[in-house]
Amino acid sequence: MTSTGIRLHAPAPGWSIAADVVVVGSGVAGLTAALRCEAAGLATVVVTKARLDDGSTRWAQGGIAAALGEGDTPEQHLDDTLVAGAGLCDEEAVRLLVTEGPDAVRRLIATGARFDESAEGGLELTREGGHHRRRIAHAGGDATGAEISRALVEAVRARGMRTVENALVLDLLTDADGRTAGVTLHVMGEGQHDGVGAVHAPAVVLATGGMGQVFSATTNPAVSTGDGVALALRAGAEVSDLEFVQFHPTVLFLGPEAEGQQPLVSEAVRGEGAHLVDADGVRFMVGQHELAELAPRDIVAKGIMRRMREQDAEHMYLDARHFGAEMWERRFPTILAACRAHGIDPVTEPVPVAPAAHYASGGVRTDSHGRTTVPGLYACGEVACTGVHGANRLASNSLLEGLVYAERIAADIARGDLPARVPQLLPHSDRPTHPLLPPEARFTIQRIMTRGAGVLRSAASLSQAADGLHRLHADAREALDENGKTAEPGVDTWEATNLLCVARVLVAAARRREETRGCHWREDRPERDDTAWRRHIVVRLNPDRSLAVRTTDTTDFHPTLPPQAQEQ
Repeated sequence: MTSTGIRLHAPAPGWSIAADVVVVGSGVAGLTAALRCEAAGLATVVVTKARLDDGSTRWAQGGIAAALGEGDTPEQHLDDTLVAGAGLCDEEAVRLLVTEGPDAVRRLIATGARFDESAEGGLELTREGGHHRRRIAHAGGDATGAEISRALVEAVRARGMRTVENALVLDLLTDADGRTAGVTLHVMGEGQHDGVGAVHAPAVVLATGGMGQVFSATTNPAVSTGDGVALALRAGAEVSDLEFVQFHPTVLFLGPEAEGQQPLVSEAVRGEGAHLVDADGVRFMVGQHELAELAPRDIVAKGIMRRMREQDAEHMYLDARHFGAEMWERRFPTILAACRAHGIDPVTEPVPVAPAAHYASGGVRTDSHGRTTVPGLYACGEVACTGVHGANRLASNSLLEGLVYAERIAADIARGDLPARVPQLLPHSDRPTHPLLPPEARFTIQRIMTRGAGVLRSAASLSQAADGLHRLHADAREALDENGKTAEPGVDTWEATNLLCVARVLVAAARRREETRGCHWREDRPERDDTAWRRHIVVRLNPDRSLAVRTTDTTDFHPTLPPQAQEQ
């Protein structure tokens, strides 16, 4: 796979540093990969878009799933994951996850993460949707992500690892053979460096998180603008299954006009016995699935949306008044505080909830070692598509996937014979080669995607979304082709351009998949069609900026690189 030759318009790098490995992102996946690479003796640099502790991991409430409880087994965890994935999981990838997961969690604890313990001194485990056993380890009640982030950040700082904070990664650097040679990035006026620079390294690990900001309402932080997926596409990598965006069923409803990051009401609240009800107090999920409110997330989100449509309502309710004040304060202090900050007291009243964009099950296609289709470029965490999640992620498998596959990436890099760290010059032209969108295009993209490619989709809505995105793309390209003009380079314009890139891929994949499966719900194609669609949709970017979309023959993930490239 060769680079497209497409790069974001940016000033020439004004500074550079060299390393063996550059890790882009500072969540559980990125920091785990960095710590393991550093421990293997590799000079490692961590680049992160905000502060080290400011990624998506810190927002994770529920916990991390692993077969750690008495009577639980990896095989049972595998079965629950495969069911949630609606026939599209790569079984070998899931087997790696569930068998290596328990020890990976124990290593995380050894790194310093402190999980909640039972009265007997063992891990206190809970249940979430799709799990038939209590296997979710949590910390601080509902602050698991924050505790994991704290432990990993402290470990990184204790090792004196080189970090570059407040830095937006721009593009991949490659050598004459098309192999990874580092990244360009823009530091937002903070720290040792400022402006556009480069980190030269023969191995790059993308751990940039999700792309929830492509929709108007999301649980994702503002930094989740799909930068890693867009970078990988421009570098020539393949992206898979981007149509499967998981909408979390229970997000605090703040009004129909609310935009940006919305407070999450963890699935663990339902795991502890909260009920979904309508305005009349009717538990509408009972009878829809054997697990009722604890069905997989796609089923619960659809159940909520159906009830909202039937009753012409803007939201449903989560009723946990029976918990009492003591349980709310002990088990869910973060959620309790968020609700009260918005004038809702879950101790005395039901909480208004509605689905919002939460997690991308698809992403940059990788193999079992985190290798992408570009030699030297790896991906892990939400930015990656390992085949673990299939059409719908099982609750609390995301932190585990980031942990397990980050360790596998570090082991693969350490085993390999990295090329010499020779800086590769990035050809720079004053004339932009890729149009940048103005900052206000971000909100246009979000509204197009929410209307046309949200929880409910159809051929008509997706066609309208595709037309709207095409107009944005064509207008920017026409201005560039005719007079060489484009929006001024900067964080806002780079983010808007990245969002358009991932939105186009998501809509193209959603239009291609003419069925309902997992978290991809086509109103005009309401049935699952295993004969035609039990397979993956893979997209790459052509040099002319068009999209090449293909459908695989099976559910298996084929190797990302030819054998000779894997041995480099």
